Amino acid sequence: MQERSSVEELAGFLRSELNRYSPGEKLPSSRVLVERFRVSPVTVSRALAALAAEGLVVTRPGAGAFRADRPARRHRPGDTSWQELALGAESAGEAVPRSVDASGVLTTLAAPPSGVIELNGGYLHPGLQPEQAMAAALARAGRRPGAWGRPPTDGLPELRAWFAREIGGPSGALAASDVLITAGGQSALTTALRGLAAPGAPVLVESPTYPGMLAAARASGLRPVPVPADTDGVRTDLLARAFRASGARVFVCQPLFQNPGGAVLAPDRRAEVIRVAQQAGAFVVEDDFARRLVHEDAPPLPATLAADDPDGVVVHVCSLTKITSPSLRVGALAARGPALERLRAIQVVDSFFVPRPLQETALELVGAPAWPRHLRTVAAALRTRREALLAALHQELPDAAEVPHVPYGGYHLWLRLPDGTDEAALAAAALRAGVAVAPGRPYFSAEPPAPHLRLGFASASGPAELAEGVRRLRTAFAATGTGRG
Repeated sequence: MQERSSVEELAGFLRSELNRYSPGEKLPSSRVLVERFRVSPVTVSRALAALAAEGLVVTRPGAGAFRADRPARRHRPGDTSWQELALGAESAGEAVPRSVDASGVLTTLAAPPSGVIELNGGYLHPGLQPEQAMAAALARAGRRPGAWGRPPTDGLPELRAWFAREIGGPSGALAASDVLITAGGQSALTTALRGLAAPGAPVLVESPTYPGMLAAARASGLRPVPVPADTDGVRTDLLARAFRASGARVFVCQPLFQNPGGAVLAPDRRAEVIRVAQQAGAFVVEDDFARRLVHEDAPPLPATLAADDPDGVVVHVCSLTKITSPSLRVGALAARGPALERLRAIQVVDSFFVPRPLQETALELVGAPAWPRHLRTVAAALRTRREALLAALHQELPDAAEVPHVPYGGYHLWLRLPDGTDEAALAAAALRAGVAVAPGRPYFSAEPPAPHLRLGFASASGPAELAEGVRRLRTAFAATGTGRG
């Protein structure tokens, strides 16, 4: 059982047993709880900490845990209804509502209930995360002189130089001075959107695309305008039309292993994207989120768009989070010219800088011998899991779901469902059957052309769990009548 599930279960049991104890009475010792429930001391400690945070128990070092005194009588709940007026009041010239729909993002961030197989996650399973390498890097980083001091606002020079080499490639297309260190990819995307487009302005996006980017755009007061994409990436003929029709000055794309379709931008479209944007006087925000999630059987990867752009059209975003851990929120934002100065100013005003210990840890990690080994391990595991998920879909749902494109990078498959499928009902039925999946609607900025599901294969524990997840999904298909002709 995963540690998280064990903590939740033990905390739940102790919570239900608290009525057996009088206020101030001592609970069983940690040793007794370890032996009784066959869990680790860490699990006991975390479960008690959770109850302490709820005000149910009091822990005293060296003495143990005690039931807390009965809570004081609660005050009358306040009336917050006035806030609906304050938050909903918009000026006549306000083009975009200020309310933010984060449901598409929360789908991939929320931990599923205990016993539910996670096929909607956006991060590596703990068994694939380089926990030992990260712990060693953190320990080494903590011993560096000045590790807890104030870092340069742009980021540590050595880390900026590493990202510049990663983004610019062997030709040295980027310098360290072109790079800002950010608190992960989402933060970099938000900074880029706010810096490059005025509130109320249109911003072109691939259709379908990453819900977190759509949420960030709308939260910044921007209007996402969809540009259809296919298995070769964004349709550049339609991109040119969209620039002319909308007057947009920003296009956000994922040229490598696009989320959710998995496409790699075709060679003949790469230069065209930059040319079309430059002709429109617009920026291309390149979200290179999955370059380090390449599969073992992939051919050589194309260079970044930024590496082929000397004129500052491309603003590049990348991160270490997806390939390591959700909590290693270290990324990079690369740009040239006045755009870089604006992005730097926005980042400083928003967050000052990324904490130095985190930057030092990232630098230690990517410079360690364990780093290339980790990349190879993940590449092999992702290939195995991709094939396991495809095999399970072929076995369990041969006629009910189509996979238009099989990617050789990233962590998900994009399923085309039969016309008329109720995605929300199917996702709800899947959750009741014990598997969490992501419906396709949040990936579209306008009306979707067809129903879809996104199935992730990186958050599951392995091929066996993926197969079981698809078997449970088949139950949901049957319960909703999906796929019946």
